[in-house]
Amino acid sequence: MTETDAPTLARQFAAAGIDWIVPRWPAPANVHAFVTTRNGGVSEGPRASLDAGSHPLRGEPADIAAIVENRRRIGAWLPSAPHWLEQVHGARVITIEAAGASQPADAVRADAAVTRRPGTVLAIRTADCLPVFLSDREGAVIAAAHAGWRGLAAGVLENTVAAMAPRTSQIVAWLGPAIGRTAFEVGDEVREALTAADPGAARAFERRAPGKWLADLEALARRRLARAGVDEVHGGGMCTMSDPSRLFSYRRDRMSGRMAALIWTDAPAGRSLGAGGDSP
Repeated sequence: MTETDAPTLARQFAAAGIDWIVPRWPAPANVHAFVTTRNGGVSEGPRASLDAGSHPLRGEPADIAAIVENRRRIGAWLPSAPHWLEQVHGARVITIEAAGASQPADAVRADAAVTRRPGTVLAIRTADCLPVFLSDREGAVIAAAHAGWRGLAAGVLENTVAAMAPRTSQIVAWLGPAIGRTAFEVGDEVREALTAADPGAARAFERRAPGKWLADLEALARRRLARAGVDEVHGGGMCTMSDPSRLFSYRRDRMSGRMAALIWTDAPAGRSLGAGGDSP
């Protein structure tokens, strides 16, 4: 999806009364992506309304039923069922390639996924951590990464870029909604973990009190991407904690739902947007 193509999907969402987020970035026209907001679903209580849930699904039966319905609504806009990962705030990357893979992606503990297979939908769930989309300039390989501070410190973005394999100068990235730099308070241990291998990352921290810092997650991600050779990074500027009507935030609410960030390339001939669905 190019910068000029992005409004097409955004208009479709608007016509359907959906306020989901469509990236504006210079990815090729065959690359499509969006991030859900908290609106448009059936979940109730503190996780209202479009909670994409955890995987594997856990909780009360009514909550699980709502998540299944929410995922069905998300899936109606996709060419195939998304590959949900069991995210663990780590740095493992799974590559999804051959059709009919023997192990489903949603059984894999990982925090990023890469694919070269058209029509394969990669899915990341967030509620303060940073969702990152990546694509090469040919639209041949795409990736989605879940980048909280632990994942960034462990190298999830560097591992994702390495798994994509093309020259890093041919990769573009987009940063989705995450907790903003004026809201993300952390302790000394977080700052130390993120500056140990990159002392220059100290510039992404502002002292708030003894032993307390405000961390700029987006700036840290941009540094990590730049160190991996990816200089063209778009998006950012959407703070989950400061937008309660639109975005989930674990830091703000504790009992929080999850948003979904999804990316795919055009499916082979005969399949189109909206042809897919989802199952728990």
